[in-house]
Amino acid sequence: MSDQNAATKQKSLGDILQEFSQHRRVMQGELQKVIVGQDEVIEQIFAAIFTRGHCLLEGVPGLAKTLMVSTLARILDIRFKRIQFTPDLMPSDITGTNVLEEDDAGRRDFRFVEGPVFTNILLADEINRTPPKTQAALLQAMQEREVTVGQQTYTLPAPFFTIATQNPIEQEGTYPLPEAQLDRFMFNIKVDYPTAAEEEQILTQTTRHDKPEIRPILSAKAIVNVQKLVFSVATSEYIIKYVSRLVRATRPGDPSAPEYVRELVDWGAGPRAGQFLIQGGKALAAMSGRFSVAVEDVQKIAVPVLRHRISTNFQAQAEGMTNEDIIARLLQDVPLPEISKFEKQ
Repeated sequence: MSDQNAATKQKSLGDILQEFSQHRRVMQGELQKVIVGQDEVIEQIFAAIFTRGHCLLEGVPGLAKTLMVSTLARILDIRFKRIQFTPDLMPSDITGTNVLEEDDAGRRDFRFVEGPVFTNILLADEINRTPPKTQAALLQAMQEREVTVGQQTYTLPAPFFTIATQNPIEQEGTYPLPEAQLDRFMFNIKVDYPTAAEEEQILTQTTRHDKPEIRPILSAKAIVNVQKLVFSVATSEYIIKYVSRLVRATRPGDPSAPEYVRELVDWGAGPRAGQFLIQGGKALAAMSGRFSVAVEDVQKIAVPVLRHRISTNFQAQAEGMTNEDIIARLLQDVPLPEISKFEKQ
């Protein structure tokens, strides 16, 4: 009887995952009414959202990074705020501040006025244009999903995501994100130029007067339920061992690290990278309608998870080796765990 109940439960989970997979395809279809191409970028953003993660989008100006995020907020039918990061932006411009008010009786009291961080999707546009003092205002919000002002701590609405953008080619007047804050981002997503066919389609669509109508697909409550569903996707011991091997191989001081990592890398990824690899693998599995993580899921999101968690040295730069090159070699060189065989008693 218990086996039958387990089979019924697994079947219902499979049906739910198939339904979620269909919803994801509908969402991608709605987003592609506005955004041409960028399938991998969209998939990685979805994976972060469905696992409560944050994204850092890197790309040259004019690649529709801001449009992609604002359109995504319309599809998800949740609150969206955009902050344009500038050198004169203050932390209180993000978190909010206490203001002194006087009532009709003449009594004065402080009232907290919420900043734009109190939303569901926060777009931190050109986050590297503001000083570290202001960048750090997002640290507590991204990690604990809370904001502390004065002696009071305020809880942010659920769901909450930070999607930041930055221009990698401009260096003057910018402030690179500290490694501690980079590590808060689940993915570092590179937004690349479109193909020739995609660019022609962009020029055709964007030079017409009519604009496509976007339908909302998921509400805030539905997104929270989807997040619970994604976290219920199974992860075998085999996958956990592989993720651990992959992450530890990025550290030059680890005995399992290949020789080229010891020569070209100053420091590697921490345990949070392994957590994000598993969470991202769960999201990819769920979006495909599967209820277990495969090695291919982990390998598919390894580059956006690890590229901002590996610091290469001068020798790597002299040899023309990028973070992506090192990750690609690790995906080839790190061996898969051996599958344990059950012996008959």
